[in-house]
Amino acid sequence: MVIPIKKAYGYVTRINNGETQVLVFQHPIKEAGIQIPKGTVKPQEDAYQAVIREMKEETGLENFHVEKLITEDFWENVDGAIHNRYFYQISVSNVPDEWDHQPTGGGDEAGLTFHFFWISSEHEVQLIKGHGDYLNRIFT
Repeated sequence: MVIPIKKAYGYVTRINNGETQVLVFQHPIKEAGIQIPKGTVKPQEDAYQAVIREMKEETGLENFHVEKLITEDFWENVDGAIHNRYFYQISVSNVPDEWDHQPTGGGDEAGLTFHFFWISSEHEVQLIKGHGDYLNRIFT
């Protein structure tokens, strides 16, 4: 039996001029595309704890509020691995329109710089590998 890999995803949202926006980033490796912040749930964590840790590590943001779990699903990666995905809505305010951040989680991301910016609709950019699967629940 294949044991799913637990992943915590964060739709970080803000209100800008009355409009909801979602935080995304351009990965420096071209093939990795545009993503939302996310990461693997560690064995000693639950998905809620993991999404908080991942948001801090990947974005550099400290002041945010986890609003709710939007959904949980199972998704097959291109390598055949099954991911048990947890998508959270997270709110922030008083954040820049764009910034660069070097993730602090180590591993494959060590030494990379992510470029963060905001999108205002689910069709504004093409997100990689199912990252945009539930944007329609944010942009209603």
